[in-house]
Amino acid sequence: MPASPPQPRRTVAIIVLDRIVALAASARRTVIDRSTGSRAARIAVLASLTVLVATAIPVVLVLRTPERLAPVALDPPAAPGPAAAPEPGTPGAEARPATSVAPTPSRPAGTASPSTATPSSAAVTTSAPAPAPLRAEFAIDESALLSYRATIDISNPGTVPAPDWTLVVTLPRESLKVTAVTGARVTHDGATWTFAPDGGGQVPGRGSVQVTFRVAGALVSAAPTACTIDDTACTGLPG
Repeated sequence: MPASPPQPRRTVAIIVLDRIVALAASARRTVIDRSTGSRAARIAVLASLTVLVATAIPVVLVLRTPERLAPVALDPPAAPGPAAAPEPGTPGAEARPATSVAPTPSRPAGTASPSTATPSSAAVTTSAPAPAPLRAEFAIDESALLSYRATIDISNPGTVPAPDWTLVVTLPRESLKVTAVTGARVTHDGATWTFAPDGGGQVPGRGSVQVTFRVAGALVSAAPTACTIDDTACTGLPG
């Protein structure tokens, strides 16, 4: 005996639809049968039937197209990029940037930075310019019976003041004495008389000072035989 062909499998949508049709038929019979129930009951049955049909239609459509129930694919997350700097005055404006900066290695204690190292005093010390050699001019400006008055002008040709100097005058004999000195202090060793600046003896740049004194004794051949200012010969000595 040949086998009967297999019956097609009923889906959920077909089963629900069959149930709805059966309920609709049962409700229809109830409405037609006027002898059962009151008019209000029939109206309630018709309303229930209407709600059932309205609910069944979208259920059947959804069950027949299950792809509509597939979850919506979400877009993949965006690749991380450089963080945009927030505008001033907005929340998070003080947040740290996305890129990190490597910390600067600390310098060991006691090690001076090359840019802040203090140079040695020898490297920063500069020598002051030296004053120019002084000049001296000798002159006899007054003669008396047993003395004469001498004047020596010490001049500075440079621009740097000369705070110290040494004037040496050599007389022809030890019997001659130097007195009444102005503009300097004097010491002697025999016939050699040495003059040095007193409190105001500094020679200014492009200036001069004057030293005067009297030579007492016999005036025969009494003029100095030598005169120097810092080992430089004076001018104006009698020949």
